[in-house]
Amino acid sequence: MERYEIAVIGSGPAGVSAALNAKIRGKSLLLFGSKQLSDKVLRSEKISNYPGLPDISGEELVGRLQKQLVEMEISVTEEAVTSIYPMGNFFTLLAGQKEYEAETVILTGGAGTAARIPGEEKLLGRGVSYCATCDGNLYRGKTIAVVCDTPTMESEAAFLAELAGKVYYLPLMKNSTLSGANVENLHSAVREIQGEERVSGVVLADGTQLAVDGIFFIRNSVPPAVLLRNLKMQENHVAVDRQMHTNVEGFFAAGDCTGRPYQIAKAVGEGNIAAHAAVEYLDSRKNSAGGNYAD
Repeated sequence: MERYEIAVIGSGPAGVSAALNAKIRGKSLLLFGSKQLSDKVLRSEKISNYPGLPDISGEELVGRLQKQLVEMEISVTEEAVTSIYPMGNFFTLLAGQKEYEAETVILTGGAGTAARIPGEEKLLGRGVSYCATCDGNLYRGKTIAVVCDTPTMESEAAFLAELAGKVYYLPLMKNSTLSGANVENLHSAVREIQGEERVSGVVLADGTQLAVDGIFFIRNSVPPAVLLRNLKMQENHVAVDRQMHTNVEGFFAAGDCTGRPYQIAKAVGEGNIAAHAAVEYLDSRKNSAGGNYAD
């Protein structure tokens, strides 16, 4: 398996900045995200506070970023990373049924706007899942709830509907298109996940109680603390120092996921810092190993 020097998770301004700087410094890299880069930026009618680009539209800025990535020969891998495992001198990243390896990781997944639901963390891996491809077959013929927050991920919910006996579908966006004989669309948020050893049901914000065997959260990004266990958080954001180091060696974070202000200029700057910090980390390891990375 090919091992990359840097994996960047997230294709918003921070991720693009990190990827561009890593490429300029000659490092092998993977950029995970969307070819549209950032829905948040794309929907911005006008951006007034980015230096040198007054009153640029979000659509125009995304177009310029896309053009720059093409010119730098950086492709976007459109697979959602669902788990990261430190392996000593590298990280294993799971994306669907695929595995990737990287010496360092830069997380730029944006701000987690959804608060953790009671029971979500407790029952993770015991009925709570973030990966349809990974865990869908475990619920063949069973009853599940599916929460989806973006239209581009609705194909994952459709895949689950093909496997499950019954699906309570809880879309968090307008104009959902998922339907089927075994699909019941409900327009209420999940308030609580019930169960002791495993998920047994969910309670909705309107008071409705549903008996389910599992619940899937189909999101653009997995919460950082779920993505990488033991990652230090501070007020729902990834805790970093001024060089974007986290508490996990070789793991960096940048952009909205590190806290306010949620601004493009801040994200781009932090992406730049994170890339240079990752390069310095890689180079120091190479020098300490006498020119070779340890396996």
